[in-house]
Amino acid sequence: MTGQVQGVGFRPFVYVLAQQFNLKGTVSNNEEGVIIYVTGLEGNIVSFYNKLYKNPPKVSKISHHSLQEIDTEEFNDFQIISSQKTDKLNLPLTPDFSICDDCKNEISDQKNRRYGYPFTTCVNCGPRWAITDTFPFERSHTAMNEFEMCDACKNEYTDPTNRRFHSQTNSCSICGATLVLRDAKGSSLDVPNTVIFKKAAKLLKRGYIIAIKNTGGYLLCCDASNKTVVNQLRAKKKRLSKPFAILYPSLSLLEQHLDVNDQQKQALTSTEKPIVILPSTNFKGNLALMELAPNLNQLGVMLPYSGILEILATELMIPIVATSGNIHGAPIIGSKEVAADKLNGIADYFLHHNLKITNPQDDSVVKYSPKFRQKILLRRSRGYAPNYSDETLFGNEKIMAMGGHLKSTIAFLPNDYLYISQYLGNLDDFEVYNRFTQTATKFINLFEQKPGVILTDKHPGYQSTQYGIELSKKWQTKLHQIQHHKAHFASVLGDHKLFDDADTVLGVIWDGTGYGDDGHIWGGEFFHYQSKEIERVSHFEYFDWLAGDKMAKEPRLAFFSLAGDEMQTEIAQKFSDEEITVYQSLKKGNTLKTSSVGRLFDAVASLLNICDINTYEGEAAILLENHVTNYELDNCKSYAKLSDDATIPTSLVFENLYTDVRNGVDREVIIVNFLYTLAILVLQMAKLHNIKKIAFSGGVFQNTVLIDMLREISKNKYSLYFNRNLSPNDENISFGQFMYYLHVKN
Repeated sequence: MTGQVQGVGFRPFVYVLAQQFNLKGTVSNNEEGVIIYVTGLEGNIVSFYNKLYKNPPKVSKISHHSLQEIDTEEFNDFQIISSQKTDKLNLPLTPDFSICDDCKNEISDQKNRRYGYPFTTCVNCGPRWAITDTFPFERSHTAMNEFEMCDACKNEYTDPTNRRFHSQTNSCSICGATLVLRDAKGSSLDVPNTVIFKKAAKLLKRGYIIAIKNTGGYLLCCDASNKTVVNQLRAKKKRLSKPFAILYPSLSLLEQHLDVNDQQKQALTSTEKPIVILPSTNFKGNLALMELAPNLNQLGVMLPYSGILEILATELMIPIVATSGNIHGAPIIGSKEVAADKLNGIADYFLHHNLKITNPQDDSVVKYSPKFRQKILLRRSRGYAPNYSDETLFGNEKIMAMGGHLKSTIAFLPNDYLYISQYLGNLDDFEVYNRFTQTATKFINLFEQKPGVILTDKHPGYQSTQYGIELSKKWQTKLHQIQHHKAHFASVLGDHKLFDDADTVLGVIWDGTGYGDDGHIWGGEFFHYQSKEIERVSHFEYFDWLAGDKMAKEPRLAFFSLAGDEMQTEIAQKFSDEEITVYQSLKKGNTLKTSSVGRLFDAVASLLNICDINTYEGEAAILLENHVTNYELDNCKSYAKLSDDATIPTSLVFENLYTDVRNGVDREVIIVNFLYTLAILVLQMAKLHNIKKIAFSGGVFQNTVLIDMLREISKNKYSLYFNRNLSPNDENISFGQFMYYLHVKN
C-alpha cells in the first residue's frame, strides 16, 4: 500500500488487524510504502484487506493498494519487521501532526507518567517532517534516534494493545528530550523540567520576551495584552506593522473573545492546526489589538499544536504572541546555536530543548471569505508540506521547479509523487537563499535523484532563476523558463485538473509583479487555455513602472504613476518638490510599463490616504480590504467597462475613482466600488470571449471580499476556480511551472 502510510501507525494497525483475522505473516515499511505478507484462510485475507483499505489509521492516506497471490511462504506468527529499503524512495513524506486529544489528556493528568512531558506523542500525532533525516520512517532515520527508549517506553513500543505500539517518536521524561531555560547572556536559570513552564509563564506575564524552541522552530512569545512588550518585540524584530500571530490556550476562551464559524473552528482543531485569520470587529477580550494587528480588524490566531505549546498555554491561560523566531524577512530558526546568536537582541530569555529540528517550518496560515466561506491558504508550511495531495502519477522525467522569488518554494518530481517544499520566503534575504539551496540539496539527497529537467521563471534577476541555471549547467540538464503569470494560471488549472477539459478556460492572473514576454512588468493578465495552449488575450492598460523595486514598496509611487493633472494637489502632499522633479523626469523618459493590478491597489490605497509606504509585502492591499465591513451588490457601481480594444482601461478606472474621492464619497463605498469594478470587468471579459469557466490566481486573489463578489455576481452562470491546495500567491509558482511543463505546448 502506498500513500501517507509511514509515521502514522500503519504497521501496528495492520498487526492488530491481522490478529483479529487470525493471519500470519509480516508487515514492513519499504521505499514505496508498506508491504504486507499474510497467510491464512482466503476469506479472512479478503476481509482483512477490505477492512484495511476502507478503514485505515485516522491520519493515514492510502493512494494506491493492491492484493496479489505469490508463492506460499511459511510464517509462524505475525510480526512487524524493520524497513526493507532496496531502491530509491517512492512515497509521500509524512508531515507534522498536531498533538492528539489522548496525548493532551496524558500530559495534563497528574497521575499519568507523562504528566507535564512536552514531547509526548503517539502513532497519531507529533512532529514527523520537522525531525526526519530520511525515509522509510524509522526512529533511526529521525532526530529521535539520539534518545534510547527506557524500559517503560519499550514496553509500550512492543505492546500491540498500546497506541504507542511501534511509535517511532515514543519517549518520556526519563529517556526523552530535555529543556533548559536561559537568560539572554546564556546563563541557565537552573529550573527543573517539572516546573520550567511555570517559570516561563511567570516571565511572560511579567512582561518579558521568550524565544521558545517549538517542534518546528523557534517562536518569539510575549503577553498579547501588554502593549509595551508587544511594541518592544516589534522594534527588536524589525517588524513595524505586520500583524503578529496569537496563541490562544483553548478554543473555549477563543470563542469568548472572537466570533468563530464552523469552517474556522474545523481548521483550528484539525491535524494541521494552522493560524486562522478571524475578524476582530466584535472582540470581547483585553488584548492589545492595535499593537498586535495595527490598523486591522482581524487577528491571526492558533491553538496549541505541540506538547510544548499545550503545557505552556495551560500554565498561562492567557493569549500570547507566538510569532516566527527570526529577524523580519529571515527564515525561521531551528537550532539553539543560531537562535542564541540571532535572537539575542530580541529575547530576554530562551527556552531551548535538545531535540534536533531537521526541517524548520513556519506555521501555515488560512483565511475564509466572509460570505461564501471560500478557504484561502495564505501560507503553506507546517502540517501541509512537503507533499502535494494529488494522487496522479506524473511521468518518468525527473523534474525540479525552482519557483518564484518573494514567496519561494521548490517543487520536485523524483518518482511517482510530487513534493512541494514548505514556504521558504523572500530570496533577497541571504539566509532565506541559503535555506532555499539547502532545501534543493535535501530533496536531491533524500531521493537519491538529480533532476533531468530544471524549470525556472523567466525573470533574469530572480535568485531562483539564477540558481536553476547554475544547477542546469552543473548537472548538464535541460532548462526551461516559464513566464510567471502563465505558471500562476497553470497552477490553478493543475489544482482542478482542467488541462484535459474540452471547454476553453479564461485565466485571470493578477498580482504585483512578473517579468512579461514583451519585457514589461505584467500583473493584470487574461489568458485563454485550450488544447494544450495558453494565450494572453488581454491585460490591464499599461502605466509607467517607476524606480524599479522601490515602486512595490511605496504605494505612493503607483499613485504618482497613475495621477492625472487634476491630482497634483494630492501628489504635493505625498512628495517633496525635489522628489516630484525627479519622478516627473523618470516618468517622461520611462519606457518600462506595467499592467500590475497589485500596483493599482497600491495607487488606490495611497490616493485614499490609507498607505503610502509598505512596511511588509501587500500591506496596502490588506489595509484596503480591511476597510470593507460589508457591501450590497445592488448599491455598487462600476468605474469603467472594457475598452474598445478589450483591454482594461486602468487610467479611466483610477480617474473615475478619483472623482468620487473629490466629491466626498465615503472611503468604504469607494473601495467596495473599486472591487466591484474589478469583478464586473472579469465577467465582461468572460462574456466577450463566450467562456463559462474562469480560473483565478495571483496574490490579488487573497482578497476575500473580491472573491465573494465574484461568486455572488457570477451566480450559476460561470464556474469559478481558485487555488485550493496551494496559496494563490507566488508560493504556487513552482507547482505552476511544473504543470505548465507537463501539459502546455512550449
